[in-house]
Amino acid sequence: MRNRQGNRSRDEAMEKIEYYIMKNELVPHEKLPSERDMCDMWNFNRTTLRSAIQRLITEGRLYQKKGSGTYVADPKLVRNLQDLRSLSTLVRENGGILTNKLLSVEVIESNKQTTKKLHLPLGHKVYALTRLRYVDEEPVTIESCFMDYEKFSNIMNHDFEKESLYSVIENEYGISIAHGEERVGIAYATDYEAELLGVEPGQAVFYLTGVSYNEDQEPVEYFKSIVRADKVKFASVLRQREDE
Repeated sequence: MRNRQGNRSRDEAMEKIEYYIMKNELVPHEKLPSERDMCDMWNFNRTTLRSAIQRLITEGRLYQKKGSGTYVADPKLVRNLQDLRSLSTLVRENGGILTNKLLSVEVIESNKQTTKKLHLPLGHKVYALTRLRYVDEEPVTIESCFMDYEKFSNIMNHDFEKESLYSVIENEYGISIAHGEERVGIAYATDYEAELLGVEPGQAVFYLTGVSYNEDQEPVEYFKSIVRADKVKFASVLRQREDE
């Protein structure tokens, strides 16, 4: 009973904070009142208020600067799970700026997982491309993709810090991405991933894996991504089946 009461108080405090932001038309990076002032305004104890703030930070709505206070965060990038558009297109259409840092590009032998996903013989050569991708100068995702070496000859000649992979695939190789499959799970950032993404080690992140296919149902790329959960959220459109 006490836990339910505590959760309700925290949720009420979250609603108060969100209403304050909306009523006062606070924009990203504007500062909220001090914890003491917010406790006085809404008659919450400090523990409840801090719990509400921490939950809003976890959800990516607020952030804190040590010794400075609590601030409104940038809105999350919303990605529809049914949307095949590239990240560069999605960011651009949302008014953001996408930049990339190339972490590695190499030719490797396919392992069991890559072999299965790309329908290749075990040990077949594949391109492995890994990039750290930034939205408005904030690191958001570590993205790795794997492609058939024979099908995409000379693709390593392109500068994927500046060029869109999907644009190169379509414009140079005449291959259009027709559909794909994707799985979304939760993982916890390793020390290496945390350093790249600017988060704490062990912080919850999205872990995405999937395959993109061309119009002939042939796999084009197998990809894996680590995505900051405080910067991106996923949406899905549900439709009732016609036979139900």
